[in-house]
Amino acid sequence: MSTVGARLSRQSVTAESSGRRGRIALAAVCAGYALGASVGWGSEQVALFMGDFGLSIAALAAAISCFLYARAGASEFRPAWLLFSLSSLMAACGNAVWGWYEVVLGLPVPSPSLADLFFLCFAPPAIVGLLVLAKRPVTRAGWVCLALDSWLIGGSLLTLSWSLALAHTAHVADVEGGSVAVAALSLAYPLLDIVLVSMVLALHFRRSSINRSAVNTAVAALALTVLCDTVFTSPLLRSTYHSGQLLDAGWFTGSLLLAYAPWGARRSEPETARPGSTATRTTSRPIAGSLAALTPYLAAAVCTLGILYTVVEGRRVDRVVIFTGCTVVLALVVRQGIMLLDNISLTQELAQKENHFRSLVQGSSDVIMIAAPTGILRYVSPAAAGVYGREADDLVGSELASIIHPEDLGRVVHELRRFLAAPPHEEPTTRIECRFRSGTGDWLNVESTVNRHQGGLLLNSRDVTERVRLQAQLQHNAEHDPLTDLPNRALFTDRVRRALAGRRSGDSGTAVLFIDLDGFKAVNDTIGHQAGDELLIQAARRLAESVRAGDTAARLGGDEFAALIVGDGTRDQGAREYQVHEIADRLRLTLSQPYRIGASEVRVAASIGVAFAEPAITPTDLMRNADLAMYRAKAGGKDRVELYAPQMQADVVRRSELAARLRTALRDGEFALLHQPVVHLASGTVAAVAAQARWRSAQGILFTPAEFLRVSDDSDRTAELGRWLLEAAVEQAADRARAGHPVSVSVRLSAGRLLDRALPFGSIEALLTRYGLPSGALMIEVADSDPRISFDDLEQRLVALRRLGVRIALDGFGSGYAAINALRRLPIDVLKLDRGLVEGVVESARLHKITSGLLRIACDLGMQSVADGVDVPEQVLALRAMGCTHGQGMAFSGPLDEYRLRRALVRGEFPVPGSPAAQPVMAGGSIPLLSGSHSETPVPPT
Repeated sequence: MSTVGARLSRQSVTAESSGRRGRIALAAVCAGYALGASVGWGSEQVALFMGDFGLSIAALAAAISCFLYARAGASEFRPAWLLFSLSSLMAACGNAVWGWYEVVLGLPVPSPSLADLFFLCFAPPAIVGLLVLAKRPVTRAGWVCLALDSWLIGGSLLTLSWSLALAHTAHVADVEGGSVAVAALSLAYPLLDIVLVSMVLALHFRRSSINRSAVNTAVAALALTVLCDTVFTSPLLRSTYHSGQLLDAGWFTGSLLLAYAPWGARRSEPETARPGSTATRTTSRPIAGSLAALTPYLAAAVCTLGILYTVVEGRRVDRVVIFTGCTVVLALVVRQGIMLLDNISLTQELAQKENHFRSLVQGSSDVIMIAAPTGILRYVSPAAAGVYGREADDLVGSELASIIHPEDLGRVVHELRRFLAAPPHEEPTTRIECRFRSGTGDWLNVESTVNRHQGGLLLNSRDVTERVRLQAQLQHNAEHDPLTDLPNRALFTDRVRRALAGRRSGDSGTAVLFIDLDGFKAVNDTIGHQAGDELLIQAARRLAESVRAGDTAARLGGDEFAALIVGDGTRDQGAREYQVHEIADRLRLTLSQPYRIGASEVRVAASIGVAFAEPAITPTDLMRNADLAMYRAKAGGKDRVELYAPQMQADVVRRSELAARLRTALRDGEFALLHQPVVHLASGTVAAVAAQARWRSAQGILFTPAEFLRVSDDSDRTAELGRWLLEAAVEQAADRARAGHPVSVSVRLSAGRLLDRALPFGSIEALLTRYGLPSGALMIEVADSDPRISFDDLEQRLVALRRLGVRIALDGFGSGYAAINALRRLPIDVLKLDRGLVEGVVESARLHKITSGLLRIACDLGMQSVADGVDVPEQVLALRAMGCTHGQGMAFSGPLDEYRLRRALVRGEFPVPGSPAAQPVMAGGSIPLLSGSHSETPVPPT
C-alpha cells in the first residue's frame, strides 16, 4: 500500500472508532434519562427539573450544534441546518418557560401561555428546513406532484387523527364552553405535527445524496419528536401528564439525535464514497423507488381506514372527514392523471430512443455482439455480414470461442477473466485484439471494446486487418533495405545484440562477417547506376541463399553487406574458426562469380572481414572488429578473407594518433622542404632538383613521405600539404635564382590533386608571377595513373599548365597499365623510370631488356629520361649504356637542406663512376624535373 493509501486508511479507521464511541455515549445518556424518567427521578422536584430544564438543555444543545455546523459548512444546505437550529431554539425556550412556571414559581402552566407560542413555532422552521434538504423538482409537474403527495399524506393523517381524537377534542371544547384560543390551541398542536409528518414522509425519498447519514439522523430526530407530540396530544395522556414522565425521554432523545446528526454521523461515515458503496446504492434504489410509488396509495388507504373506523363506531361521519377524504381522492386522481401523462411521454421517448439506438446499431460499421456468461452469442448486429462475411443469424447461438483463432484464444480468455474479476468502477471497459474467422475461412484482425452486460459481455468489434497489414509493412520497411529487401543496419545490429545476449551469450563461435564488393564503383561509373543496383540485388540474393536458416544476411549500405553466423556451441575454437573461415571463403567465391546484367557480363570481387564474439563484447565492438578485418582484407590485395586480430585495432589507434599529429604539424609549420639533385649521367652536372617534404616531429624524428602520407587519409589535410609543398618549392627556387643558382625545380603532384578544385587553374600562374620564377623553371610530375581519372579532363589541365611555361613529367613509367595511353594523349616532356625497374636492372636480364626498351621509346618520342632510385655505381653505368640521360639517387646525393644544396650547386657537379662508353642519346642540360619516389628512408642529418 502506498503512503497516501495507508494514511487514508488510518484516517478512516480513526474516524470510524471516534464515531462508534460517540454513538455509545449518546445511547448511554438517552438510556440514563429514560431510566430516571421511568422511576420518577427519586423526587418530584428532580422530576420537574429534568422534565422541563433537562429538555430545554437538550434542545439548546441541538440548536447550538446545528448552528455551528451551518457556520462551518459552506454547502447549499447551510440554510436547512440554520432552520433546524431555530426550531430547536424554539423548543428550548418553550421548555424553559414551562420549567419557570413549574419549578421556579411552583404554579401550573396556564393555557394558553408563552410556552405554547414557542412550541407552536417549533414546527414551521423544521418544515422549511426539510424542504431545503429535499431535491427540488425540475419541472412544473414535479412541483405539482410534490404538493399533491404532501396533501395526500397530510390529508390522510388528518382524516385518521380527526376520526380518532381531534373530533372528540373539538366537541369537548365546544360543550365545555371553552374559549376559542383554547380550542384552537388544542387543534394546532396535532395539525402542525401532521404537516411535519407529511413533509417527512413526502420528502423521505427525495432527500439529497450529499451527507446522507447526517440528513437521515436529522429526519429520524424530527420524526421521534413528532411521534412524542402526537402521543402527548391524546386526551387520555394529556389529562394525566406531568413533567418528568417517560414521554419526556422521547423528546430528550430526539433533541440529542439532532445535536449529534451533523457531527457524529459525518465522522462515522465519510462523504467520500467507499469501495463497494456504488453497488449498495444501486441495490437500494429499486426498493426506494417502489416505496415512493406506493406512497399515494398508502395515504389513500389510511384515509379510507379513518372513514371506516368512524362508520364502524356508529358515529356520524364528520363533515371535516368527508371534505378531507374527498380532497384526498381528488388529489390521488389528479396525481394518477399526471403520472399517466408522464408515462405516455416516457413511453414515446423510450420508443424514439429505442428506434434511434436500433438504427445506430444496425447502421454501424462496427459489429456489436452480446455474449452470455457461458460465452454463447445472444445478439449479433447486421454489420457482421459486411465485416465478417457471415450472416448475423448464423452467429447467434454459437460460442464466441469458435470464431477466435486458436493461437489467440488463451490470451483472450485470460484477459476477459481478469476484466470480469476487476471492480467495475475501477475498470469499466477493456480492449482486446485477436483474429476472427470470416465467412470465407480467412482470419481477420479484429479490435473489440468489451463492456459488462448483465453478467455477460458486450463487444463492439471492428475490422483492423488493413491497419495491421500497414503496421507490419511499415515495420518491415523500417528494418529492411528497400533495394535488396535484406535486413538493414538497424535490424542487423539488433540481431547481433540478441545473439550476444541470448542463451548462447557465452558462445565464442558466434561470428560477424563484413563484406565489401571490390570494383563496384567502376561498375557504376562505366555502365550506370541502374546496372549497379541490379548487381546489388543479385549479390544480395546470392548472399541470402548461401547463409544458413538461423543466420542473418544484411545490407549495411552502398556495396557493403554483412552476415551473422550464430554459434553452434562448439567448444573447439580452432575448429570453429576453420568452419567460419570456410563459410566466408565460400561466400567470397559465390559473390565473385560473373553477374549477368542485361546483355553484358560483369565481374566484381569480395573482400570479407571476420570477427568472433568474445566474453562481454558489445555488438558495436564486434561489428567494428569485423569492419577492421574487412579493410585489412582490402588493403592486403582485395578478394580475400581476413580474420580479426587485436593488432588491427592497435594499428588503427596508431594511425589515428599519427594523423592527428600530422594535422597539428601542418598547423604549427613543422614540415621542412628538402631537395635531391637530378644529375646528368654523362657529365655529373646538376640538371635540376626534386622538391621533397619532410616532417620533423616533436621527438626529433624526420618522417619521409612514404611514412606520413600513408596515414594522411584526410583529403583536406593532404590538399593543404600539397599547396604548401608547391608554394615552398617555387619560393625557394626563386630565392636560389636571385642568389645566382638558376636551377629548375620539380614538384610531384597526383593526377587527382591536379584536377581537385582545391588547386584552381590560376593558382600555379599566380605563384610563378608572385615569386618571379621564369618560364621552364617549374616542372609538375604527374604521379599516378588512376583509372578513375578522366583522361580528357587531365589532358585539358596539363595543356593549360604548359601554356604557363610549366613542363610536364610522367612519373612511374613502366609500372602503370595506363602508361601507353598517357603517352598517346597527354603532353609529356620527360619520362621518369619507375624505381622497381632501376633496382633490378643490373641483376635481371629481363628487367634489363624491359628498361632498355622503355628508354628507346623515350628516345624515339624525343623525350628526356630520368632514372629514379640510382643508388649504386653499377646502376649508373648500366643506365648510361642504355641511353638514360639523367639519374636521381644515393649514387650521387640524398635529399639536401637548403644550405647543403647551395654548396652542391656551387660545386656544380658530382663524380660519375667510370667514363662514358658512348655518347648519350640526348645531351643533357638543365631540365626541370619532378621529385623521385616517396619511399626513401635514408635521410642525411641536417
